[in-house]
Parts: sequence; C-alpha cells; structure tokens
Amino acid sequence: MATWANLTHYLTFKTKKTRLYYMALTVVLCSVFYLIGIWQHGGLTTGATTSSTILLPTLPCNPSKNITFTTRPNNITLDFTPHHTAEELVPFTPSARVKHLPACDSKFSEYTPCQDTERSLKFDRKMLVYRERHCPAKHELLKCRIPAPYGYRTPFRWPESRDVVWYANVPHKHLTVEKARQNWVKFEGDRFRFPGGGTMFPRGAEAYIDDIGKLINLKDGSVRTAIDTGCGVASWGAYLLSRNILPISFAPKDTHEAQVQFALERGVPALIGILASNRLPYPSRAFDMAHCSRCLIPWGQYDGLYLTEVDRILRPGGYWILSGPPVNWENHWKGWNRTKEDLNKEQNGIESVAKSLCWKKLVQKNDLAIWQKPTNHMHCKLQRKIFKKPPFCQSQEADNAWYTKMEACMTPLPEVSDIKEIAGGPLTNWPERLTAVPPRILSGSVKGVTAEIFEKDTELWKKRVSHYKAVDSQLAEPGRYRNVLDMNANLGGFAAALIDYPLWVMNAVPVEAEANTLGVIYERGLIGTYQNWCEAMSTYPRTYDFIHANSIFTLYKDRCDMEDILLEMDRILRPQGSVIIRDDVDVLVDVKSIVDGLQWDSKMTDHEGGPHVREKLLIATKQYWTTPAPNNQDQEVSKTAS
Repeated sequence: MATWANLTHYLTFKTKKTRLYYMALTVVLCSVFYLIGIWQHGGLTTGATTSSTILLPTLPCNPSKNITFTTRPNNITLDFTPHHTAEELVPFTPSARVKHLPACDSKFSEYTPCQDTERSLKFDRKMLVYRERHCPAKHELLKCRIPAPYGYRTPFRWPESRDVVWYANVPHKHLTVEKARQNWVKFEGDRFRFPGGGTMFPRGAEAYIDDIGKLINLKDGSVRTAIDTGCGVASWGAYLLSRNILPISFAPKDTHEAQVQFALERGVPALIGILASNRLPYPSRAFDMAHCSRCLIPWGQYDGLYLTEVDRILRPGGYWILSGPPVNWENHWKGWNRTKEDLNKEQNGIESVAKSLCWKKLVQKNDLAIWQKPTNHMHCKLQRKIFKKPPFCQSQEADNAWYTKMEACMTPLPEVSDIKEIAGGPLTNWPERLTAVPPRILSGSVKGVTAEIFEKDTELWKKRVSHYKAVDSQLAEPGRYRNVLDMNANLGGFAAALIDYPLWVMNAVPVEAEANTLGVIYERGLIGTYQNWCEAMSTYPRTYDFIHANSIFTLYKDRCDMEDILLEMDRILRPQGSVIIRDDVDVLVDVKSIVDGLQWDSKMTDHEGGPHVREKLLIATKQYWTTPAPNNQDQEVSKTAS
C-alpha cells in the first residue's frame, strides 16, 4: 500500500510540474509576440495613445476598410457604435454596372396598361364590358419607364390645385370645348381652371352641396365616406373635402378624355372605373353616401343590377343621391331632347328598383332626389313575399370584389335581433371614427385581428410615421405631398397617422393578403381599393406624390417579377415623388439594384427599432425627366422642375 501511495504522489507532482512549464512557455511567447508587434508599428511611444491599423477581409456586410484601433495606457474607450448600419449593407455599385431600364417612347406618356384603348376594342361592347379592366399578358408588359410629357411641371399645391392645373401636365383641351356650357373646365394660357361647375350644378359645386346639406345632415360627422359614380372632373368630390367628407370619384377612360386624370392632377381621390359587369373594387358597407349627377348609368336596366351594386357598397342607413335625368323631367324634358313617356318610364323603373331594395325615398326637391338604405333587413325579408326580385344572394362573399361578376341579387346585411339595431354594428361619427375600434373587429369577422391588436397597430404606426419624418424631411413638410398611396395598407394605420396633414391616402389591400381588411379601413372613415400588384393599377401615370410599400416584395415573392412591380410604381409616381419601401434586408438589397436601374435617388436606412432589426427602409426619389422637345425628337431633355 505504501508503494502505491508513493507512486500516486510522484505522478501528481510530475503533472503539476509539466503544467507549470507550459504556462511559463506561454507567457514568454506572448511577451515576445507583443514586443515584435510594437516594433513593427513604430516601436515604443511615450505619447498618450498607440494606434494600429488592420486591413479586414471583405465581407458581405463589412466592405473592405482600414479600421484604426486606439489604446490608452490608463483610459481604455470601447466603441459600441454599430458597424453594420443599413447604409453599409448595400455596397456602392458603379453606374456602368447598373442595368438601366430604358425610357419608353413618348407616345406612352399616358399609358394605362389595364385600360388600354386598343386592347379594349377586342372585348364585348354589351354592358360596356370593353371599358372594364383588361390587363396585358406577361409577354406584353412594357419593360421601360413611362415618360412625363415635355414641359411637365410640379403640380400646384393643395388647396390651389383644386382650381388650377398646368396644361403641360394634362395636355387635353377636349373637355373645354365639349363641356364649355357646363363650366367644368376652362383653358387659360398655360393652365386649366376649374370653376366648380357641372352639368346639374350651374351655380357651382359649393352651392350644389349646400342644397344637399339642406336635405341631409353633412355636418355632424355621420357622413364621412362618399363615392361619385361617373364623376367628370370630380368637382363634387373636390368641394366635399373642405367639409371633412372623403370621396372616391370614378369614371371610365372613354370619349370624355382625361376626366380622372384631371381629378388626380387637382389632388382629388379618383380611380378609372365603370359600372359594367364586375363589382366595384370596394367592400360591402363601405360608403356613407353615393352620388350620381347626370352620370348616364342605366339604373333601371338589367333587373336593377347597378343599383343593386350601389346597395352592396352602401353602409346601413347610407344615402343615394341622384340628379339629372330623369329627376324633375317635367321641367327639363325639352332640354334633354327626350320624350315625356321615355323619361317617365325611366323614373318609374328607378323607383321600382329602389323599393325592391327596401330603400326609402327621403325627398325629391327641384333637381335632387335622395333615397336611404335601411339600417337592417328585418322588414326587407318580410317584403320578399311581395318583391320577389332581387332575391338575397346565397353564395358570394359580400366583400369579394376583385374581378367578381355582379349578380342580380341583394347582398344581405348582417343579422340583428331588434328592428332598431344597426346591422354590422353602429359607426361613431367623424373624427372619433378614426380611432374607435371598427365594428368588423368587435364582431370578430376579421381573421386574426382583435381590438387589442387594432389599438397596438394604431400606436405602432404613429411611431413609424414619426421615424419616417426623421429620415425623410419632405414627409414632415405639410403640403409637400398631396396624393399618397399605401400599397399594403392592412388596418390603415399609416393613413391614420397622417390624418392631420393636407393629404389623402389611397389604401390598397392586396387580394393576396392574409386577411381582407379593406372593410375595416372604411369603417375608420378612410378610403381604399383592392389591388393585385402583379397587375397595373387603374390610374393614370404620375398619379401619386408619395408611395408607401410595406412588405410588398415579400408578399409577392414567387408570384410575379419584382422588376414589374417597381416599373408600375415608377409609372404612377410623379417626377420628384418619393417612395418608402420597408422589407427584409435581403429583399431590399435586390430591390435596390432595380431601383438604381430606374435612376431613382435612393438610400437604405435602419428600421425605427435600430440597426439590429432585419427589416430595413429603402427611401427613394424619382428624378425629374420628360420626353424630348417636340421639334427635336433626338434631343434628350432632363432639367429641374419649376
């Protein structure tokens, strides 16, 4: 046993001795290498600091650079600032290596892909189907940048833009001749002037709206959203804006050239659209008020199909306002060049359809007639025993409205338990409506959205918009932007955060989005449309001053080409307009390469949560450029906008 104990003691001592030798050797080697390092960088110094520079290898998020490390004998300062900010994520690319997308021919300066006149002639003229959306096939898409017309100028700022537009921006005089007597628009030198007249309001839109206000309450905030069918140059909508009523105006691209283009140039919300065979691209129960002033829509035909569609998009208790033929035909029939019998038949047809929809005719005074939709369908279901048509729809979802065919059936309102109850839930008046939890969310009908989520989303977008203003000073400048597009609006939080600015936001809800939230947006007192961003929008070039794109490219990954979406953004963005794209950093790196090809001025910056968040922002501004001067097609024109 003693021998075994001595052996154990010897081995332990031997092991400790070996470790001691290794430790001593390590200290010596470290000291030698340290002294060699000092000698290679200039030897010992007696100054306050010693500097050494190391060239790091090139990494994807750390371009090759010389980094200087500074040591202080008694005061070591550690650098905690991020060295992987968004600005450093995309390395500088020489312009020669960028794939520049060419400019389109000048004949495409007003190209609207899905309302192209030549393509439309291939489709059925019955019910004006040929004037609906008909988008080009993938192989027909233009791979070039739509030019602004020669002489294009920065639009007037709101509210001046309501009344005046540069001729060079919308070079069409057709309406000044055709509608000269109606006082729609006048040509004066280098600009158009809009006196606010209309076919049925010769005293002007302001006086016409005053007349409506004497018949229904337009002041208490119960009427916030409105739709103008067959809008002309949208003077009715333009003058509603000063009363805190937010309209959408629409008209087809037809012989009345540039109606919607004039509206948009004036700074009035508008889309190209028509009541033909498809539903309008809005959810059910969206608008507080619908309006038609001599809009030439055959309301009584096709089993009342078009009034049935208006019924779908009107909220419970909403109003339908009609002026022009056949209203007050007894006093106008000679001027309308129609017979008494014809006009009386049309009047009776409209009255019959309205009754079958359970609408109540509130009043007809002079040239105005106003109906009101019921607040629920309890009585209406009993009336089906009398009015067999239109029946209640059985199959279609009420909010499905993207290439959805209209049917001669009435959209049923949500069930109620009492005759005084408002179907779907009551809406608060404006402006409280903006932040109140929408009835669709309270009822649980929006997938995955609760009242708590809604309220958090509202606060989140206040924070995000505050950050946007810090990184884009122009967004913080009231009046710099007027027409704004949110390409993926979700609950409308971005638009709500901008409500105090003199602008309007078109809230687009992609049809591919996980949840259909457009109804929520309307219940907040905001406006919007459905959209598939693999296709062009139903609007003219140079519609928007500012475009916001939240996770659009992630949503459409593997659905369509990123380049095509960006070309569409370029088409509808005004010269010197801005874009904020927020998405995953890897996605934005690819977006940035195409944006450079569009010749936008762009930069990447960090998410409001800081540099460690994968989501980043790409901020870009479209350059000012136009088609060549007409007298010299070879001359390239590029100058600063006036």
